Formats: sequence, C-alpha cells, structure tokens
Amino acid sequence: MGLDGEYGPLVNGSGQRRSFYHRALTGAVAAAAFCFPALARADCSLALLLALDVSSSVDAEEYDLQRNGVALALDDPDVRRALLASGTPVALAVYEWSGRRQNHIVLNWSLINDNSDIDRVVAAIASSKRSFTRFPTAMGYALGFGATMLERAPQCDRKVIDVSGDGISNDGFGPQLAYKHFPFSDVTVNGLAVLGADPMVEFYFEDQVRHGPGAFVETSTGYVGYKNAMTRKLLREIGGMVVGHLDDPDRADIAAN
Repeated sequence: MGLDGEYGPLVNGSGQRRSFYHRALTGAVAAAAFCFPALARADCSLALLLALDVSSSVDAEEYDLQRNGVALALDDPDVRRALLASGTPVALAVYEWSGRRQNHIVLNWSLINDNSDIDRVVAAIASSKRSFTRFPTAMGYALGFGATMLERAPQCDRKVIDVSGDGISNDGFGPQLAYKHFPFSDVTVNGLAVLGADPMVEFYFEDQVRHGPGAFVETSTGYVGYKNAMTRKLLREIGGMVVGHLDDPDRADIAAN
C-alpha cells in the first residue's frame, strides 16, 4: 500500500499530491527547529545527515558504542582534516530513529568551518541522551523524516543521509516507498549495516536502503566495530581522505578497509 493509500491524499496549492505523513513530518521538523538557533542559508560542499538506530534491538551498551562511535569518528584526525580540506563548509546534523513517529533531532544543522566547530559537534553528540528504547524498526518513516529535514538544510553541492541500523524495517512502509513519496531525487542514502542481530541486515541495506548516485553500504561486526566503520564511512562520504600516521591497530584497520 502506498503512502497515499495508508494516510489519504492531500493536495497542496500547486496541485501536487502530498501524503499526510509527509505533511506531519514537515511539521515535526519545523517544530523541532524552535529548539535550535536559526541557520542562515549558506553555500557548502556537503549536507550530511546521520541517522542513528535506537529501536528495541539496540541495547544500552550497544547504544553507548554507537553514540560514542559517532563522536570518536568525527574527532578522528583524518576525518577532521577531510572535513576542513576543501575550504568550503560541511553542514552536519544528527537524529535518532526507531518507530513510526519516534524520530528525535540530536544535532540540528551545524556548519563546520574549523576545528572549534568540530569540537562543539563532538561534545553535543557525546553528551546526548537516548531518546527512545522500546519501539520497532520503521526505516521508511525514518528516511521520510530525514528527507524532510534535508529540505531545511543549507544549500550544498551534495546531500547525503547516512543511515545506521542492525535490522530490517518491520513497521509501516519500507525504504522504497519513502524514496517514491518523499523528495529524494538529489539525495544519496548510504548505509551502515551492523552485523550480528539479523542475518538479513547486510543484504537488506544493499538491496533496499542504498539509494542515489555513488551510494554504498559499510558494515560493522557488531557495535564493537562501529567507531572504525563510521570513520571509514565518513572519510568516503566526505571524499577527502587524508592518510595520517597509522601508529596503532585501530588506525591500521581503518586504512586496510
């Protein structure tokens, strides 16, 4: 069943059909914006939106590894250099997702111009508290929320949603319907599939989640490997990997993969 079939069609002023849920998500993102300072439109090289899985399959220890893994990956020296290499800002935002209406903005759109901006982003993510714990995996809704959030991002050369998850969608519509009914024509969706909880997760991310030009799927063996997987993924997404000194096993692992 399509989104219009599930929620009922609505028509906007230009005669275009929009689903109720699309309108609801737009309202939810707009309401959340009141909690953050307004961000002026600005040119940037990349609008990167990180979507983190907080569904019931992710326990407390795994959540900590995921949250801290994102913060540590952004704090990685090579990622820092890549973020600042072009001289044009990168816009970054982060949200958590789980059930149909359980989407929570952790970090609203933030322009990264220098290391102090990265410091603020890392601190905000590292100190964040989990938003939800007991809801299923509604990935289509999560992607719809992300697409709506991208509509109020700065004007950037590229738009990328980076979706992490350890299972397949089991609530509501799936990713393919989200791509059909939400504005994804100029958006790339990359996946970080966390292996271990669901034997189908890597195939599902490759077949159903990966979307748009240059899209790819990174994998992590459980959440223990999440930091390294996210580091590899960010370097590839930013497109400016600068190889540093590989003087410990973790960094050697990053380079080898």
